[in-house]
This record gives sequence, C-alpha cells and structure tokens, in this order.
Amino acid sequence: MDSIWASATSSKLGPRYRPRRFLPGAACAVCLWLAAAATQADEVYLEPTAFVSEAFDGKAPAVQKLWVTPALNAKVKDILGSALGLRQKYWREGQRTVWILEAIGRDKPITAGYVVENAAITRAAILIYRESRGAEVRHPFFTDQFKGATLKADSALDRHIDGITGATLSVHAISALARVALLLDEAARAEPQ
Repeated sequence: MDSIWASATSSKLGPRYRPRRFLPGAACAVCLWLAAAATQADEVYLEPTAFVSEAFDGKAPAVQKLWVTPALNAKVKDILGSALGLRQKYWREGQRTVWILEAIGRDKPITAGYVVENAAITRAAILIYRESRGAEVRHPFFTDQFKGATLKADSALDRHIDGITGATLSVHAISALARVALLLDEAARAEPQ
C-alpha cells in the first residue's frame, strides 16, 4: 500500500515540475494594466465648439458642408494617407474659414483646429490630444509656427515646421492637417458663398 501511495503522490514530470504560482500574480498585473489603459482619458485642451466661437469673436456662423470631390480627396489622401468622407464640415464668414480636422499621430487621433483667412493660416490649435506622449505640440511655441503659412504649388507648406523630440509623428500629423485645411479652404473659396 505504501508503494501505491508513493507512486500516486510522486510527480512523473520530474523534480523540476512545480505548480505555477506566478499565474495569479500575472493575471492581476494584466488586469491592472488594462484598467489603467481604459481609464486614460483624452486630453481636451479646448472644446471644438469653443474654438469655432473664439475664431468668430463669440458668434459662430452656421455650419457649412464642403462636398469633397474625388480630385480633392486624392490630394488629401496623398497628404494624410487616408481620404475624407463625402462632405467636410466647416464654418465660414467672409474670407475666414474654420476647420476641425483629425489625423492619427502615432496610434490615436489628434483633433486640431485651423483658422484660415485669405489663403493663410491665422491660428492653429490642438483641441483634443489622445496620445500617451508628445503632448508638447499643444503649446504656442509649436502651434505659432503655422501662423501665416500658405500652400506652395505642390501642396506643401511654404515654411519649415520645427519638430519636437519625442513627438515626431504628432508633428507630422499636425503639419499634414495644416496642409489639408489650406486645401479645403481653397476649395471652399472656389464655391459661391
């Protein structure tokens, strides 16, 4: 009987086999990581409606919609890597237009607002930033570089935009959105008001 008991309690897997005691701890660590990732909120620096209102001295005009032609969408796709929808919302009063646009930075969308007047950017602002790094792009030392920017014939900005260490993809996304805002403004100005 002793030999049966001994063989039943001894491991056939050898002396190195031990129960996996680290699994409950690892499961807890994964759950905590997932909970932290889920609770990371978007950084809203300025509500899009407030940005539009500020651009028009507190009185935002009615929203308008620009029909995005296939030719215009092809240019946008060359810049952003993705196309827009069939219509793009914007606000217009005289020669001033306001555009709220989004592009992917590294992993998540960045929402930016652009005020364009007489084919030049007069204001750029980061409205909502969702990335875990690179939020320095929201500061005026970066966004002020876009003031006065226009498009060259090849749809590139007329100036160099200085980057920020650690935010390269965000800088590229915001610069691309500035180009798109100027392209869309050009198309909107070509339409009758």
